[in-house]
Amino acid sequence: MTAQLPGIRPGYVSKTDMVAALIRELIITGELSAGQQLRQRDLAARFHVSQTPVREAMRRLESEGLVVGDTHRGFTVVVPEDGAAEENFQIRAALEGLGASLAARKIESTGVARLRELNARMHKLADDDPGYADLNREFHFTVYEYAGSPLLLSLMRLLWAALHGGPVVTRPHAESAAQHDAIIDALAAGDAGAAGERTRQHIITATPPPGR
Repeated sequence: MTAQLPGIRPGYVSKTDMVAALIRELIITGELSAGQQLRQRDLAARFHVSQTPVREAMRRLESEGLVVGDTHRGFTVVVPEDGAAEENFQIRAALEGLGASLAARKIESTGVARLRELNARMHKLADDDPGYADLNREFHFTVYEYAGSPLLLSLMRLLWAALHGGPVVTRPHAESAAQHDAIIDALAAGDAGAAGERTRQHIITATPPPGR
């Protein structure tokens, strides 16, 4: 049986598309690490396909800058330049700001109430409480879901997966929760501009310093 991505129905994508998507996700999530050599035979066996779609997928990923090909070594995962984590936060800020802007136009009163309930629970947690991370993830993905964009939701899942264990937040939880309150107010008011900008600033100001 050929491997497939969740939500992709067989017959709607080629084997090359499917293999490229699977390898891309493995690279972004870190399961295939930077500098790792990619053996086409092993990948073909893993995905239950021939080596032809694997080879074509590698060429596609090379054009995207995710892998690099060498005549003697074959393909390896690209080693990112310094600052990759900061880049991830910048991309996340832009996408999450867009998500909040879209959500402000569509979110219902039940969605706003859910966000307020989650944030009220976060307000009560100490900075060293491990439960904060799960609540924070649920808060942000609730916003993404109301954006009504399956593509944006998929991209955000990949970005969060690339930040193993979730985003690193260096400010006090109370400060983050207070920023959440401001975002919720903008969403409740249907103010797309304010929701997007407050969310973007919320992510940017959480960026860890270089080297973390």
